[in-house]
Amino acid sequence: MLSKANPEPTTRTVRRIKIPWTPILFLLPYLVVFLLFRFGPTVAGVLVSFTNWKVIGTPEWAGMGNYRALFGDPLFLVALKNTVAFLLMAAPATVVLGLMLALLLNKKLFGRAIARTVIFAPYAVMFTVAGIIWNWMYDSNFGLINQTLESWGLGKVPWLTSEQFALMAIAIVMVWWLTGYAMVLFLAGLQDIPEELYEAASIDGASSLQKFRWVTLPLLAPTTFIVVMLVVINVFQIFDLVYVMTNGGPGTSTLTLVHYMYVSAFSQLKLGYGSAIAVVVFVILTALAFVQTRFLRQEVNA
Repeated sequence: MLSKANPEPTTRTVRRIKIPWTPILFLLPYLVVFLLFRFGPTVAGVLVSFTNWKVIGTPEWAGMGNYRALFGDPLFLVALKNTVAFLLMAAPATVVLGLMLALLLNKKLFGRAIARTVIFAPYAVMFTVAGIIWNWMYDSNFGLINQTLESWGLGKVPWLTSEQFALMAIAIVMVWWLTGYAMVLFLAGLQDIPEELYEAASIDGASSLQKFRWVTLPLLAPTTFIVVMLVVINVFQIFDLVYVMTNGGPGTSTLTLVHYMYVSAFSQLKLGYGSAIAVVVFVILTALAFVQTRFLRQEVNA
């Protein structure tokens, strides 16, 4: 006789687990590409950074040797200093110019569609092509910029042959190339701000500057965070322009971290050392992203 308190199950309940195949299939190509060409090489690069490997032969385990050598390497310290200087010259100018142009071209002006296209156009040009074009423009003998300066009664500037001007000259090209991209992102953010907020501020008697300070800037904070993040990443990883325009010279005045990583890994065949530089660049960018995220969170909560 069966007890009523502990009845034996007479039927089994079968639970069907539904696997969301549709999103998995849509994401699968990207995941395969990401694992093969991003995640896999990144993990491999970290492992290689702990070895002494010259492409040919068996890698020798070096532990933290490459990282200890980095901070006693004067060229690495020069590259780090140049990269930070380049970041300080190019990133703020790109963000501020992008914002100013977005504010201007968000107004109903005649020909603004053409102006937006012209300003964004440099971003569609490859870095190497941009570098060759600007090499011609900076040329000391027949370059357009020096010819213009001379016609104004100013002297010629040795843009790419002087240690004093070379890094700044490349920073100007970077700002020219990246400002249109920042402008487009800011324009998208500005068009998401409800017009009613500006109308309410006008009724309260706010000036244009006050509307910008108390309406535009706070609501544009998430977009600004994205723009700053992308600009910093692009600027910090500068390589193509330096390689095409100066190849790190004159002297070491334009040697940047990524360029030094390339030279160490592929010219000197020190793959372990080059990988260690890449890991340091990754750590610095992660730290910058963390600081920016904390700063944005404080701004949003304020």
